[in-house]
Amino acid sequence: MTPSRIIPILPAGKTAGAPLEFRVSPPLSLYIHVPWCVQKCPYCDFNSHEAKGEIPEAVYLDALVADLESALPLIWGRPVGSIFFGGGTPSLLSAAGIDRLLMAVRARVSLQPEAEITLEANPGTVEAEKFAGFRAAGINRVSLGIQSFNPAHLQALGRIHDRDEALRAAALAARHFERFNLDLMYGLPGQSLEEALADLDTALALQPQHLSCYQLTLEPNTRFAAFPPELPEPDLCADMQDAIEARLAAAGFDHYETSAFARPGYQCRHNLNYWHFGDYLGIGAGAHSKLTLHDRVLRQMRWKRPESYLKEVAAGRPVQEESQVEATQLPFEFLMNALRLNGGFDPVLFEARTSRPLITIQAQLQGAAREGLLDLQPDWIAPTDTGRRFLNRLLERFL
Repeated sequence: MTPSRIIPILPAGKTAGAPLEFRVSPPLSLYIHVPWCVQKCPYCDFNSHEAKGEIPEAVYLDALVADLESALPLIWGRPVGSIFFGGGTPSLLSAAGIDRLLMAVRARVSLQPEAEITLEANPGTVEAEKFAGFRAAGINRVSLGIQSFNPAHLQALGRIHDRDEALRAAALAARHFERFNLDLMYGLPGQSLEEALADLDTALALQPQHLSCYQLTLEPNTRFAAFPPELPEPDLCADMQDAIEARLAAAGFDHYETSAFARPGYQCRHNLNYWHFGDYLGIGAGAHSKLTLHDRVLRQMRWKRPESYLKEVAAGRPVQEESQVEATQLPFEFLMNALRLNGGFDPVLFEARTSRPLITIQAQLQGAAREGLLDLQPDWIAPTDTGRRFLNRLLERFL
């Protein structure tokens, strides 16, 4: 994704604290949330709900279309560069349902011909016929929540699939899609460094173009937060991270974002738009949106519980919360995203996304550079190795 060289300006007579005006809008993505899963994982803090029997697919698809239609005035005429089906477990939807929904999306928005369309899938919910149907419907990238290939660790994580199902799902992904991602976790209960690398080697043998490798953390309001398992010591987790990064680098993967690795040309375009502080419209239960309008940046959140979402959409009220991002907060929000990119960002992109000159944060940038957290160049700004390892410390300088 190449940052635009077109930058916003402040109208004549207005100061940096005045209302924003943008020459162009950022790139736009569409996020579609599917809130159901077969079983809630003990570490998961996403808006997901265990399905009790069959999910109300037809009713939910109708609601998604109505939700999209209600949002069209906010994005009218803007091209959509990527779509991401997240969850929950989107692969619980039928291929026919995905086909129906994507046809409805194409009829209502300007979807770019080369748009990346990703669907998250649980290895325990896919089969060959279903993957073939997803591909025929227009899905061109899948992301498989593998997490581990080790039976003991899968059981500890509460996953519904086993090692054989994970291997089979990855083989099906390779057969039906030119682009697929595998999610792996490390720092699991009772995991050794050798076991973490064994998971990675198994994943590499499946020849994915993209890998997400992230450390297990205990998030609030999860089963693991209430009943914490015994996790590896921090030093061991750091050794796992270093070894994983080294092995992936040797295998030809670019570590382009905090927990994302890709072969050249296979970075996740949808997530890159997030990290570049682009715009996204989120539809579905609990989905979030960030939209740049002529003179303000708007955030929205849909109703979280599926039954509430369906009821409110039917009443013409899909949005539960809406707020405007204060102009003074935009620089921090931009950096909170852009500094996750190991390659950093062009200073012009900061001005394009915040409508503020870089000089407004120059003191903090120079302070971070003196601390060894930031590589500060005239035409590029990037976190150092230390800054990437201590990202929260780096971001605190801009609060």
